[in-house]
Amino acid sequence: MSIHKESAKRVTTHVLSEMKLKGEKISMLTSYDYSMALIVDRAGVDVILVGDSASNVMAGHETTLPITLDQMIYHGASVVKAVQRALVVVDLPFGTYQGNSKEALNSSIRIMKEASADAVKLEGGREVLESVNRILSAGIPVMGHLGLTPQSIHKFGTYAVRAKEDEEAEKLVEDAKLLEEAGCFAIVLEKIPATLAAKVAQSVAIPIIGIGAGGGVDGQVLVIHDMLGITQEFSPRFLRRYHNLFAEIQGAVETYIGDVKSRDFPNEREQY
Repeated sequence: MSIHKESAKRVTTHVLSEMKLKGEKISMLTSYDYSMALIVDRAGVDVILVGDSASNVMAGHETTLPITLDQMIYHGASVVKAVQRALVVVDLPFGTYQGNSKEALNSSIRIMKEASADAVKLEGGREVLESVNRILSAGIPVMGHLGLTPQSIHKFGTYAVRAKEDEEAEKLVEDAKLLEEAGCFAIVLEKIPATLAAKVAQSVAIPIIGIGAGGGVDGQVLVIHDMLGITQEFSPRFLRRYHNLFAEIQGAVETYIGDVKSRDFPNEREQY
């Protein structure tokens, strides 16, 4: 019997480890507000990521870089209020942990205290290890993120698949092992070759969550706005759209406008 069906108790980092051991895939989606998180949690998702992708889908920025720590805490607190079961992970935004482990710890403490999150996530391997260790020393669970790391987009200059060359692939495997040794409870691998992602998942004992990393990992994550078809411009190979809410919502709004203009809304039953 799957852990999901055994009970409706809260998902913890320990539960995720058990899921990997049992070969049960982990489901993860983003949410940024109370109403969406309520739906996603009740559907039974295992992990909710309050991603810095809110910078794109909620605020309309081109990259994830502009979103602030205060804004991430706001989104995180909104999500946590709705969640009864899922593990809630909040992204540390750009500039709150790179190169300064003390600031990384202070940023993480704020997320845990003010948003009541279950864990934080940050991007990078060896280069952010000091920050990872300092956050973990305070008893705060950390999820890593390797491969395509959107906060480093100006360094890479492209959103192309990462770690296709041997040198970068070897570093990625090494970084995954370093994050595991440090004490991270899971790692997201983004947009890397499927064979490499499967190798990483087999090389470490902690869960590996993929996005554009193939099916040989321990779980999958997508941005909820992409998966539901609310966003339309973003169409990478790894994205499966489960709905076209953009068209449905636009159609509903157009119908409402028509009903108002024609005086059909409100009718006699819809007034006091």
